[in-house]
Amino acid sequence: MTGIFFKGEKMGDTIAAIATPQGEGGIGIVRISGDDSLNIMKKILRPCPAEVKPRYAYYGNIVNPENENVIDEAICLYMKAPHSYTCEDVVEIQAHGGIVSIRLILRTVLDCGARMAEPGEFTKLAFLNGRMDLAQAEAVIDVIKAKSEMPLQIAERQLKGRLGTEISEIRESLRDVLAQMAVNIDFPDEDIEQVESQRFCEDLSKVKEKVQNLLDTCDNGRIAKEGIRVAIVGKPNVGKSSLMNALLGENRAIVTNIPGTTRDTIEESATIHGLPLVLTDTAGIRETDDVIEQMGIQKSHEEMEAADLVVLVLDGSKALSPEDVKILNQNKGQRVLVVLNKNDLGEAVSQDEVKDILPEAEIVQTSLLRLNGADAVTHRIQEMFLEGIQNMQERNIVTSERHRDALNRGMESIVDGMNLLEMGESIEICELQVHNAYEALGEIIGETAGDEILDTVFSKFCLGK
Repeated sequence: MTGIFFKGEKMGDTIAAIATPQGEGGIGIVRISGDDSLNIMKKILRPCPAEVKPRYAYYGNIVNPENENVIDEAICLYMKAPHSYTCEDVVEIQAHGGIVSIRLILRTVLDCGARMAEPGEFTKLAFLNGRMDLAQAEAVIDVIKAKSEMPLQIAERQLKGRLGTEISEIRESLRDVLAQMAVNIDFPDEDIEQVESQRFCEDLSKVKEKVQNLLDTCDNGRIAKEGIRVAIVGKPNVGKSSLMNALLGENRAIVTNIPGTTRDTIEESATIHGLPLVLTDTAGIRETDDVIEQMGIQKSHEEMEAADLVVLVLDGSKALSPEDVKILNQNKGQRVLVVLNKNDLGEAVSQDEVKDILPEAEIVQTSLLRLNGADAVTHRIQEMFLEGIQNMQERNIVTSERHRDALNRGMESIVDGMNLLEMGESIEICELQVHNAYEALGEIIGETAGDEILDTVFSKFCLGK
């Protein structure tokens, strides 16, 4: 993969970028990678010893070498190839985190021969130079973007190479099958053809099971990474916005006794025991002639269909109305948590009534006016989702749609190959399907990933990483 280019620039350039967030802070870091890194450091650091030792910290002033004007005080660290993040010579300049000073330092580094790094280029170099596989590289951005503890833990495990190791082992099994198929093709023996076909099916069946085990984690993996999409729905004035505010711990949604107050969806993020939630408060569902409110109600239905969990809030102090029954029926086939709210005013709706319409629904009874009224809801959500994900903690969890797509394509090819073998087709035809599976799984770790895949992956990174 050494022929990969960055927008016309060849690998081997010395690159530089600011590695810390833009803005004021205690420290700002300029990262340099490439053969000229150390020379650039020597040009701009005062004082700088003639012999710079790797992994030592050097304190001094960063200057403009053209006029020796001091830009800022800094500590410089030199990491000699291949013992660095990119496996190239790397220098990190740690200065004060001022906007002007850190940009002036970067400009000086660029004037000394480095070029501006592309987004994700440091990590791309780490991948291309063999320090990490592509799944590990993707885990870097997942660590950076993790919004709660659970996706962070999953990303950290992937960063250690656990997923890549499992994919490599599966591909090794496929390689063994391909090698044996090649023997059969090159040295055919009619007397053992059927026996060999059966053995190939058995070997592929074992691989299929391993791929399926990874695919089985995809839904929980997406939820752990992106959050549970929770649509809070119900008629007007049943407590939807009160629940939203209680889950957020702040008054984000307007709460009044006027029906139709919420006319558009309100989306916010929250966390339950490290598990991220994406909460959507929706417009109250009812018959109305108001065109704007009708549009909001349509969006409510769209959110219900897209949600991982529909939290249906009912006024439990009143008997089920035809509108309540209609909303319950509309959520058949969805994962639903029914909240029978306002039980401080009495309990006019029984859980059995709800179960008669939605047998699979989870149900809690509470009063959201009470101080801890939303606790029953959070506890039930935790029970519904957290346990399943925690049970996978020791397994590799697939969180990437790119990985899921590659696994699905690999699975399809394995199944097709097995079907062809069972139909008595020639080994040559079956071998093509096994090869396709091998290639598809290789995309996950970057072994068979083309430029388009790499560009897509690394375009998600920020500058300096």
